[in-house]
Amino acid sequence: MALGTMSWGTDTDPEEAASQLVAFIDAGGTLVDTADIYGEGESERVLGSLLGDLVPRDDVVLATKAVARRTEGPFGGGASRGALLSALDGSLRRLGVDHVDLWQLHAWDGTVPIEETLAALDFAVGSGKVRYVGVSNYSGWQLATAAASRTTNPIVSSQVEYSLVQRGVEREVVPAAAHHGIGLLPWAPLGRGVLTGKYRSGTPADSRGASGTYAGYVEQHRTDRAARIVEAVATAADGLGTSPLVVALAWVRDRPGVVAPVVGARDTGQLTGSLAADEITLPPAIKAALDDVSGIDFGYPERWPK
Repeated sequence: MALGTMSWGTDTDPEEAASQLVAFIDAGGTLVDTADIYGEGESERVLGSLLGDLVPRDDVVLATKAVARRTEGPFGGGASRGALLSALDGSLRRLGVDHVDLWQLHAWDGTVPIEETLAALDFAVGSGKVRYVGVSNYSGWQLATAAASRTTNPIVSSQVEYSLVQRGVEREVVPAAAHHGIGLLPWAPLGRGVLTGKYRSGTPADSRGASGTYAGYVEQHRTDRAARIVEAVATAADGLGTSPLVVALAWVRDRPGVVAPVVGARDTGQLTGSLAADEITLPPAIKAALDDVSGIDFGYPERWPK
Protein backbone atom coordinates (compact mmCIF):
# COMPACT_ATOMS: atom_id res chain seq x y z
CA MET A 1 0.00 0.00 0.00
CA ALA A 2 0.96 3.63 -0.51
CA LEU A 3 -0.33 6.45 1.67
CA GLY A 4 -2.23 9.16 -0.22
CA THR A 5 -2.40 12.68 1.19
CA MET A 6 -4.88 14.48 -1.08
CA SER A 7 -6.96 15.80 1.82
CA TRP A 8 -4.06 16.78 4.09
CA GLY A 9 -4.17 20.46 4.90
CA THR A 10 -7.84 20.72 3.90
CA ASP A 11 -10.20 18.08 5.33
CA THR A 12 -7.37 16.42 7.31
CA ASP A 13 -5.66 18.66 9.86
CA PRO A 14 -1.94 18.39 10.74
CA GLU A 15 -2.56 16.45 13.97
CA GLU A 16 -4.59 13.77 12.20
CA ALA A 17 -2.07 13.69 9.36
CA ALA A 18 0.69 13.04 11.88
CA SER A 19 -1.28 10.17 13.41
CA GLN A 20 -1.85 8.62 9.98
CA LEU A 21 1.79 8.89 8.99
CA VAL A 22 3.02 7.25 12.20
CA ALA A 23 0.46 4.44 11.87
CA PHE A 24 1.46 3.87 8.24
CA ILE A 25 5.19 3.73 8.97
CA ASP A 26 4.66 1.55 12.04
CA ALA A 27 2.71 -0.91 9.88
CA GLY A 28 5.68 -1.20 7.51
CA GLY A 29 4.55 1.30 4.88
CA THR A 30 7.10 3.37 2.98
CA LEU A 31 5.61 5.09 -0.09
CA VAL A 32 3.86 8.41 0.67
CA ASP A 33 2.26 10.26 -2.25
CA THR A 34 1.32 13.93 -2.53
CA ALA A 35 1.09 16.62 -5.25
CA ASP A 36 1.66 20.32 -5.63
CA ILE A 37 -2.03 20.83 -6.42
CA TYR A 38 -3.40 19.14 -3.28
CA GLY A 39 -4.80 21.93 -1.15
CA GLU A 40 -2.84 24.39 -3.32
CA GLY A 41 0.37 23.10 -1.77
CA GLU A 42 -0.91 22.58 1.79
CA SER A 43 -0.62 18.79 1.54
CA GLU A 44 3.09 19.12 0.77
CA ARG A 45 3.57 21.64 3.59
CA VAL A 46 1.89 19.40 6.15
CA LEU A 47 3.83 16.33 5.02
CA GLY A 48 7.08 18.28 5.04
CA SER A 49 6.47 19.45 8.60
CA LEU A 50 6.26 15.82 9.73
CA LEU A 51 9.45 14.60 8.08
CA GLY A 52 12.56 14.65 10.21
CA ASP A 53 11.32 15.03 13.77
CA LEU A 54 8.28 12.73 13.65
CA VAL A 55 9.38 10.29 10.94
CA PRO A 56 12.95 10.06 9.60
CA ARG A 57 13.18 11.27 6.01
CA ASP A 58 15.08 8.14 5.00
CA ASP A 59 12.22 5.93 6.18
CA VAL A 60 9.93 7.37 3.50
CA VAL A 61 9.80 6.89 -0.25
CA LEU A 62 8.61 10.42 -0.99
CA ALA A 63 6.53 10.94 -4.12
CA THR A 64 4.94 14.10 -5.44
CA LYS A 65 3.42 15.31 -8.70
CA ALA A 66 3.58 18.44 -10.85
CA VAL A 67 0.27 19.50 -12.32
CA ALA A 68 0.21 20.57 -15.98
CA ARG A 69 -2.42 23.30 -15.66
CA ARG A 70 -2.08 26.52 -17.64
CA THR A 71 -1.22 29.75 -15.81
CA GLU A 72 -0.74 33.44 -16.54
CA GLY A 73 2.94 33.32 -15.58
CA PRO A 74 5.83 33.95 -17.98
CA PHE A 75 6.21 30.25 -18.77
CA GLY A 76 2.51 29.71 -19.39
CA GLY A 77 2.32 26.83 -16.96
CA GLY A 78 1.59 23.38 -18.25
CA ALA A 79 4.30 20.81 -18.87
CA SER A 80 6.87 23.21 -20.30
CA ARG A 81 10.44 22.89 -19.06
CA GLY A 82 10.31 26.23 -17.23
CA ALA A 83 6.98 25.56 -15.55
CA LEU A 84 7.86 22.02 -14.48
CA LEU A 85 11.23 22.89 -12.99
CA SER A 86 9.71 25.88 -11.19
CA ALA A 87 7.00 23.56 -9.83
CA LEU A 88 9.64 21.11 -8.63
CA ASP A 89 11.50 23.81 -6.74
CA GLY A 90 8.23 24.85 -5.12
CA SER A 91 7.49 21.27 -4.06
CA LEU A 92 10.96 20.87 -2.54
CA ARG A 93 10.53 24.12 -0.56
CA ARG A 94 7.15 23.08 0.80
CA LEU A 95 8.36 19.58 1.65
CA GLY A 96 11.55 20.90 3.23
CA VAL A 97 13.76 18.36 1.44
CA ASP A 98 16.56 18.50 -1.09
CA HIS A 99 15.12 15.74 -3.29
CA VAL A 100 12.05 13.59 -3.89
CA ASP A 101 12.27 9.89 -4.62
CA LEU A 102 9.54 9.83 -7.27
CA TRP A 103 8.47 12.89 -9.30
CA GLN A 104 5.39 12.39 -11.47
CA LEU A 105 3.84 14.38 -14.30
CA HIS A 106 0.26 14.81 -13.10
CA ALA A 107 -1.31 14.94 -16.57
CA TRP A 108 -0.49 14.98 -20.27
CA ASP A 109 -0.07 18.42 -21.86
CA GLY A 110 -0.72 18.33 -25.59
CA THR A 111 0.30 21.97 -26.04
CA VAL A 112 3.96 21.28 -25.23
CA PRO A 113 6.23 19.01 -27.31
CA ILE A 114 6.75 15.78 -25.39
CA GLU A 115 10.51 16.12 -25.99
CA GLU A 116 10.56 19.34 -23.97
CA THR A 117 8.53 17.82 -21.15
CA LEU A 118 10.75 14.77 -20.91
CA ALA A 119 13.91 16.90 -21.09
CA ALA A 120 12.72 18.57 -17.89
CA LEU A 121 12.57 15.15 -16.23
CA ASP A 122 16.12 14.40 -17.34
CA PHE A 123 17.35 17.71 -15.95
CA ALA A 124 15.55 17.08 -12.66
CA VAL A 125 17.22 13.69 -12.24
CA GLY A 126 20.61 14.99 -13.34
CA SER A 127 20.42 17.82 -10.82
CA GLY A 128 19.94 15.35 -7.96
CA LYS A 129 16.54 16.81 -7.05
CA VAL A 130 14.70 13.69 -8.27
CA ARG A 131 15.62 10.01 -8.02
CA TYR A 132 12.98 8.44 -10.31
CA VAL A 133 10.26 9.73 -12.62
CA GLY A 134 6.71 8.66 -13.36
CA VAL A 135 3.45 9.87 -14.86
CA SER A 136 -0.15 10.11 -13.76
CA ASN A 137 -3.46 10.00 -15.64
CA TYR A 138 -1.80 9.23 -19.00
CA SER A 139 -3.81 7.27 -21.56
CA GLY A 140 -2.33 4.18 -23.14
CA TRP A 141 -0.89 5.93 -26.21
CA GLN A 142 0.44 8.79 -24.10
CA LEU A 143 2.18 6.40 -21.73
CA ALA A 144 3.67 4.38 -24.58
CA THR A 145 4.83 7.53 -26.39
CA ALA A 146 6.61 8.84 -23.31
CA ALA A 147 8.09 5.47 -22.37
CA ALA A 148 9.35 4.63 -25.87
CA SER A 149 11.37 7.86 -26.05
CA ARG A 150 13.37 7.06 -22.92
CA THR A 151 16.96 5.86 -23.21
CA THR A 152 17.96 7.19 -19.79
CA ASN A 153 15.87 7.91 -16.71
CA PRO A 154 13.04 5.54 -17.69
CA ILE A 155 9.48 6.11 -16.55
CA VAL A 156 9.02 3.70 -13.67
CA SER A 157 5.40 4.26 -12.66
CA SER A 158 1.97 5.26 -13.91
CA GLN A 159 -0.57 6.48 -11.38
CA VAL A 160 -4.12 5.97 -12.64
CA GLU A 161 -7.59 5.56 -11.22
CA TYR A 162 -8.18 1.81 -10.94
CA SER A 163 -10.76 -0.08 -8.92
CA LEU A 164 -13.62 -2.52 -9.26
CA VAL A 165 -15.84 0.35 -10.41
CA GLN A 166 -13.21 1.89 -12.72
CA ARG A 167 -11.47 -0.68 -14.91
CA GLY A 168 -11.13 1.38 -18.08
CA VAL A 169 -7.33 1.36 -17.79
CA GLU A 170 -7.34 -2.35 -18.62
CA ARG A 171 -8.08 -1.57 -22.27
CA GLU A 172 -4.85 0.27 -23.12
CA VAL A 173 -2.94 1.58 -20.09
CA VAL A 174 -2.34 -1.76 -18.38
CA PRO A 175 -0.99 -3.46 -21.54
CA ALA A 176 1.21 -0.43 -22.33
CA ALA A 177 2.61 -0.40 -18.80
CA ALA A 178 3.31 -4.14 -18.94
CA HIS A 179 5.08 -3.83 -22.29
CA HIS A 180 7.37 -1.07 -21.05
CA GLY A 181 7.98 -2.50 -17.58
CA ILE A 182 6.12 0.30 -15.79
CA GLY A 183 4.50 -0.27 -12.40
CA LEU A 184 0.90 0.79 -11.73
CA LEU A 185 -0.04 2.92 -8.73
CA PRO A 186 -3.84 2.83 -8.55
CA TRP A 187 -5.45 5.95 -7.08
CA ALA A 188 -8.99 5.78 -5.69
CA PRO A 189 -8.70 1.97 -5.33
CA LEU A 190 -11.88 2.09 -3.21
CA GLY A 191 -13.89 3.72 -5.98
CA ARG A 192 -13.68 7.13 -4.26
CA GLY A 193 -15.11 5.50 -1.14
CA VAL A 194 -18.11 3.89 -2.81
CA LEU A 195 -16.68 0.35 -2.52
CA THR A 196 -16.56 0.58 1.28
CA GLY A 197 -20.35 0.21 1.24
CA LYS A 198 -20.88 3.38 3.26
CA TYR A 199 -23.23 4.82 0.63
CA ARG A 200 -25.50 1.79 0.30
CA SER A 201 -28.34 3.41 2.25
CA GLY A 202 -27.57 7.10 1.92
CA THR A 203 -24.81 9.65 2.45
CA PRO A 204 -23.20 9.65 5.91
CA ALA A 205 -22.78 13.16 7.30
CA ASP A 206 -19.07 12.63 7.97
CA SER A 207 -18.25 11.17 4.53
CA ARG A 208 -16.60 12.77 1.52
CA GLY A 209 -19.92 12.40 -0.27
CA ALA A 210 -21.32 14.98 2.14
CA SER A 211 -18.33 17.30 1.79
CA GLY A 212 -18.63 20.45 -0.28
CA THR A 213 -15.13 19.77 -1.55
CA TYR A 214 -15.51 16.12 -2.55
CA ALA A 215 -19.25 15.46 -3.12
CA GLY A 216 -18.95 15.71 -6.91
CA TYR A 217 -15.81 13.59 -6.83
CA VAL A 218 -17.69 10.75 -5.12
CA GLU A 219 -20.91 11.14 -7.10
CA GLN A 220 -19.29 9.94 -10.32
CA HIS A 221 -19.26 6.37 -9.00
CA ARG A 222 -22.72 6.32 -7.41
CA THR A 223 -24.33 4.53 -10.34
CA ASP A 224 -26.53 1.47 -10.77
CA ARG A 225 -23.57 -0.52 -12.06
CA ALA A 226 -21.47 0.49 -9.06
CA ALA A 227 -24.32 -0.46 -6.72
CA ARG A 228 -24.33 -4.01 -8.13
CA ILE A 229 -20.57 -4.25 -7.67
CA VAL A 230 -20.80 -2.95 -4.09
CA GLU A 231 -23.37 -5.63 -3.24
CA ALA A 232 -21.06 -8.32 -4.63
CA VAL A 233 -18.15 -6.94 -2.60
CA ALA A 234 -20.30 -6.86 0.55
CA THR A 235 -21.37 -10.48 -0.03
CA ALA A 236 -17.74 -11.54 -0.44
CA ALA A 237 -16.76 -9.67 2.71
CA ASP A 238 -19.50 -11.38 4.73
CA GLY A 239 -18.29 -14.75 3.53
CA LEU A 240 -14.69 -14.00 4.45
CA GLY A 241 -15.50 -12.38 7.77
CA THR A 242 -13.92 -9.07 6.80
CA SER A 243 -14.94 -5.64 5.51
CA PRO A 244 -15.91 -4.58 1.97
CA LEU A 245 -12.99 -2.13 2.12
CA VAL A 246 -10.50 -4.98 2.62
CA VAL A 247 -12.01 -7.05 -0.21
CA ALA A 248 -11.95 -4.14 -2.68
CA LEU A 249 -8.35 -3.27 -1.83
CA ALA A 250 -7.15 -6.86 -2.00
CA TRP A 251 -8.73 -7.23 -5.45
CA VAL A 252 -6.93 -4.25 -6.98
CA ARG A 253 -3.68 -5.00 -5.13
CA ASP A 254 -3.47 -8.36 -6.91
CA ARG A 255 -4.20 -7.11 -10.43
CA PRO A 256 -1.39 -7.66 -12.97
CA GLY A 257 1.15 -4.85 -12.94
CA VAL A 258 -0.05 -3.20 -9.74
CA VAL A 259 2.77 -2.10 -7.42
CA ALA A 260 0.85 -0.37 -4.62
CA PRO A 261 -2.70 0.98 -4.34
CA VAL A 262 -2.66 4.57 -3.06
CA VAL A 263 -5.02 4.73 -0.08
CA GLY A 264 -6.25 7.95 1.44
CA ALA A 265 -8.15 8.04 4.71
CA ARG A 266 -10.34 10.42 6.66
CA ASP A 267 -8.80 9.32 9.94
CA THR A 268 -6.30 6.87 11.40
CA GLY A 269 -8.95 4.27 12.15
CA GLN A 270 -10.00 4.21 8.51
CA LEU A 271 -6.36 3.91 7.44
CA THR A 272 -5.82 0.99 9.80
CA GLY A 273 -8.81 -0.71 8.20
CA SER A 274 -7.24 -0.27 4.77
CA LEU A 275 -3.91 -1.68 5.88
CA ALA A 276 -5.71 -4.83 7.03
CA ALA A 277 -6.05 -5.77 3.36
CA ASP A 278 -2.38 -6.76 3.48
CA GLU A 279 -3.35 -9.76 5.59
CA ILE A 280 -5.91 -11.32 3.24
CA THR A 281 -5.72 -13.31 0.02
CA LEU A 282 -8.94 -13.56 -1.98
CA PRO A 283 -9.93 -17.11 -2.94
CA PRO A 284 -9.97 -17.72 -6.71
CA ALA A 285 -13.76 -18.18 -6.76
CA ILE A 286 -14.33 -14.78 -5.16
CA LYS A 287 -11.85 -13.12 -7.51
CA ALA A 288 -13.66 -14.64 -10.46
CA ALA A 289 -17.05 -13.48 -9.19
CA LEU A 290 -15.80 -9.93 -8.69
CA ASP A 291 -14.12 -9.96 -12.11
CA ASP A 292 -17.42 -11.00 -13.66
CA VAL A 293 -19.69 -8.45 -11.97
CA SER A 294 -17.28 -5.56 -12.65
CA GLY A 295 -16.21 -6.61 -16.15
CA ILE A 296 -15.94 -4.02 -18.93
CA ASP A 297 -16.42 -4.36 -22.67
CA PHE A 298 -13.42 -5.05 -24.87
CA GLY A 299 -13.46 -4.95 -28.61
CA TYR A 300 -11.54 -3.83 -31.63
CA PRO A 301 -8.66 -3.05 -31.51
CA GLU A 302 -7.92 -4.03 -27.89
CA ARG A 303 -8.96 -7.61 -28.56
CA TRP A 304 -8.40 -8.75 -32.11
CA PRO A 305 -10.88 -11.46 -33.14
CA LYS A 306 -9.32 -14.88 -33.59
